[in-house]
Amino acid sequence: MVEDLSKRAELLLEALPYIQRFAGRILVVKYGGAAQTDQTLRAGFARDVVLLKFVGIHPVIVHGGGPQITKMLDTLKIPTQFIDGHRVTDSASMDVVEMMLSGLINKEIVSLIQQAGGRAVGISGKDGGLALARPHHLSRMKEDGSIEQVSLGQVGTIDRIEPGILHSMIEGGYIPVIAPVSPDADGRSMNINADTMAGEIAAALKADKLILLTDTKGVLHENEVLTGLTPVRVRELIREGVISGGMIPKVECCLNAIESGVARTHIIDGRVPHALLLEIFTDRGVGTLIAGQIERG
Repeated sequence: MVEDLSKRAELLLEALPYIQRFAGRILVVKYGGAAQTDQTLRAGFARDVVLLKFVGIHPVIVHGGGPQITKMLDTLKIPTQFIDGHRVTDSASMDVVEMMLSGLINKEIVSLIQQAGGRAVGISGKDGGLALARPHHLSRMKEDGSIEQVSLGQVGTIDRIEPGILHSMIEGGYIPVIAPVSPDADGRSMNINADTMAGEIAAALKADKLILLTDTKGVLHENEVLTGLTPVRVRELIREGVISGGMIPKVECCLNAIESGVARTHIIDGRVPHALLLEIFTDRGVGTLIAGQIERG
């Protein structure tokens, strides 16, 4: 019993320098995957976020909701079209996307955080002029070798982030919870990739960290997690084929954030209980760190 208590004390002492280091800093978390759908992990994530706020760190949450959206589209019998594996968001689908992201999912996360003792406010990119988007087009090669731009409907990419509303919320002691929906210049709602939204918000807030919660251990090579990566090394790993498939857009998101001034980016396994705290407050962490200048933390 005494030995167990001593180990807990050692963990708290290990966390102390990180608490001191990141106090007052902004940390943007993309929340998705199993951490968002598993009931136990959901409750643990909410407590983790509240703890961060109480020790003086300012978490900003950007969430996804793909599985929930797909389930609702199926329930409503709204057909989904894909182009080269990319979902097309038409007007009917966008209504469901916005209903689920800005409504149900967003408010569930706010409620969980508040049940854990925090103060959270749910918004989307449409609120307070937070974001402006433009339509995203998919580039693909035609049979004659030329490149065509294919519309994905109301799928957008971020043009601009105005973080004033987020600064006001942070200064007021609130935890912002952001749904990745943004208007375009004509006021149409656009569906934004949550990783991309989180990266753009981290850059606009000059966040110290961008953390992507995923359903993988991080960047893997021969089943080992690679960490302490620089942008140069990441690009080498892409060329070597070590980083491939769905991991490429995640590391590209991290690289873009670093180029925009975010100090550290992390890709971590949200299936691990309290992964957020383990990555921030322990020496080894539990995922892949990518930073311009490598220094653990």
